[in-house]
Amino acid sequence: MFFEFGIKDVIDIVLVALMLYYAYKLMKESRSLNLFIGILLFVVIWLFVSQVLEMRLLGSIMDKLVSVGVIGLIVLFQEEIRKFLYSLGAHRRVQSIMRFVRGDKGSDRSKELNMAIVMACMSMSRHRTGALIVIEGASPLDDIVETGDTIDARINQRLIENIFFKNSPLHDGAMVIAKKRIKAAGCILPVSHNQDIPKSLGLRHRAALGISQVSDAMAVVVSEETGRISVATNGQFKLRLSAEELESVLNNEGGKA
Repeated sequence: MFFEFGIKDVIDIVLVALMLYYAYKLMKESRSLNLFIGILLFVVIWLFVSQVLEMRLLGSIMDKLVSVGVIGLIVLFQEEIRKFLYSLGAHRRVQSIMRFVRGDKGSDRSKELNMAIVMACMSMSRHRTGALIVIEGASPLDDIVETGDTIDARINQRLIENIFFKNSPLHDGAMVIAKKRIKAAGCILPVSHNQDIPKSLGLRHRAALGISQVSDAMAVVVSEETGRISVATNGQFKLRLSAEELESVLNNEGGKA
């Protein structure tokens, strides 16, 4: 029996394919790929039994399992779902629209504060002082701030350098900057399990990439071994940045800092 195949069907197929691709990508990064494949196989068997073979008894049993299983999947994959929703909200075009709605044009004050961060990073880079600075985006980082020590001070080059000084008790954690203030230091970040991260990058880089994957925050890293400056944003790295490149990234892609 023939059926009509129009533009809506093409769009439907493309959207389902994209949804499956992004789900596959998320499961691969979170090491849940085998579980994802098992779920897909169960769905295919369920559709084949209920729609093709029309087995009523087995089909009804599998229908009940699917209806209950949806709740179980939400609980099981809550971190992946949260990460997916964060990635939607953190998309560059969405953020541009939000900044336009808020009327955020990037004031001279923001550029001045960003320059303080740049100067601190360049100074720490010269002295091979490791640092990890997280700049909050549209999504609040209150849960991250609570893992460290509250500071709530204005952004200052000397303060940043002193916090990451090797003998400082806070130098191993991350500094969180939000609403043009240094909110906390010594914070603990989620570590990325992405297998594509070069082995030459250490734990600071993995933590920077981790926070950029689960939020729209930007993370600036100064390597203790090489002194090189990197930025993680939207789950991607920008490596070996110069002072001008770092300033440009902060001014153009920075959140509320």
